[in-house]
Amino acid sequence: MKQMILDIAPAPAPTLDGFVSGRNGELLVSLYALANGSNSDRFMYLWGAPGCGRSHLLTAVLAAARREGRVAVRFDPAVEVDDHALVAADDVHLLDADAQIALFNLHNRLRAGSGSLLASGDAAPLQLKLRDDLRTRLAAGLVYQVHGLNDAEKAAALRGHADARGFRLSQEVADYLLRHAERDMPSLLALLDALDRYSLASRRAITVPLLRELLNA
Repeated sequence: MKQMILDIAPAPAPTLDGFVSGRNGELLVSLYALANGSNSDRFMYLWGAPGCGRSHLLTAVLAAARREGRVAVRFDPAVEVDDHALVAADDVHLLDADAQIALFNLHNRLRAGSGSLLASGDAAPLQLKLRDDLRTRLAAGLVYQVHGLNDAEKAAALRGHADARGFRLSQEVADYLLRHAERDMPSLLALLDALDRYSLASRRAITVPLLRELLNA
């Protein structure tokens, strides 16, 4: 039952407005500016532990930039993009040798033109196991660590996510989630989506007993 609900529960699209900033306030301001083209720094690199929100932010920036009428695409080594585009390259620490060369060349073309690059990885640029020239390029722009949320900030993020789905999340249910579920935000949000779907399917209010039932299903 639980796996079926997790599989079918839709998730709201990531947005910058929906990201609980916590200690990432300056980063969020810079990302808004990058998305709308008002940031004089056109190259940014984000790093942090899995589950900190890096992928959420990259997806949200692309969506925000497209709403501004900008060309905004994900990095694909096999696809050429215009030198005025905003390109997002997620998980650069996983790039193979050919993809690293492609990203290095793209970085140079975007810099020579009017484009922007938003990249992310699991470590600071100079600690990445990548080509030296690519690590240097990634370190040359704005670099931000994406800090994880504390429990109060996670609860706020969960309540915001619940609001986006159209239901109210009580403090009791939020506290139970934080005590008894996986603590990274992607897992927490997926479980909250599943709880919403389970509540609708069973026609019961979202309560701690309902959550406990779902966790034990």
